[in-house]
Amino acid sequence: MAEQELIDRALGAYLGFACGDALGATVEFLSPKQIQNRYGIHKEITGGGWLALPAGEVTDDTQMSLALGQAIIDHQSWNLSAAADNFVSWLESDPPDIGITCRRGIVRYRDTGELSGLPRDDEAGNGACMRNLPVVLATLNRPDYFEKWSLQQCHITHHNPLSDAATLALGRMVNRLIHGQDKDACYQEAEWLINQHGDFAYSPYSGNASGYIVETVQTILHYFFNSDSFESCLIATVNQGGDADTTGALAGMLAGARYGVQGIPARWLAQLSPLVAAQIRSQTHELLKFAESQPS
Repeated sequence: MAEQELIDRALGAYLGFACGDALGATVEFLSPKQIQNRYGIHKEITGGGWLALPAGEVTDDTQMSLALGQAIIDHQSWNLSAAADNFVSWLESDPPDIGITCRRGIVRYRDTGELSGLPRDDEAGNGACMRNLPVVLATLNRPDYFEKWSLQQCHITHHNPLSDAATLALGRMVNRLIHGQDKDACYQEAEWLINQHGDFAYSPYSGNASGYIVETVQTILHYFFNSDSFESCLIATVNQGGDADTTGALAGMLAGARYGVQGIPARWLAQLSPLVAAQIRSQTHELLKFAESQPS
């Protein structure tokens, strides 16, 4: 596989993630009917929503991903405390939104130094899965590192087997797509996930797109497998409403890795915050360089 194609897919995954976050934030917590009544079909990055964001700004999904990616780049190694420190700095920057479970885990680390809590049934949200893309990029050639680092960063805030399994499955899908494999490879990972935890079965699709990791993943897989372009995947996903910034971000991650950065509509890339876009381009380059330096 040509190096430029790999870079294109990796950058597509990260920029696609941010575009999905920015597009979905506008309709977060709305039902499909409310979205239809208010927007018809929501397909432009316009900002607003319950967070009243400026057009092109992103939420905690992208912000936490950038915090995690920067910890890897700054230390040129895996340093879990550095990742947690970056989460604390982000928390204390007064972000526009932060989930209850993420806040609880970050505050626990800040106050006690504990990098993981005990497993909990109420930590099956999507907050750990949503921020793991930098780990995927940094470990493209090291599946052993991928699993260890992913689970460690998850457990700062979310220590739950459903969260763990979903994070690993989606990360492996992205890895396969970046390496030029197609949707059939993703079907294999989806089957692995469902075999581990039958709750993730997504066909027939329930229509629920909440922040519960099972419903988040069902939504992403349903629309990713039933679309044929980045744009159609993302529009269908966010118009399902619910936790639309996160479903949009994760669907954008998969679709961006599948179709590459050229597959992302130019109007969405132009609307994305220039600062965020620049950070993503820089991090993608640095994380891929890091991945290349790791002995296989």
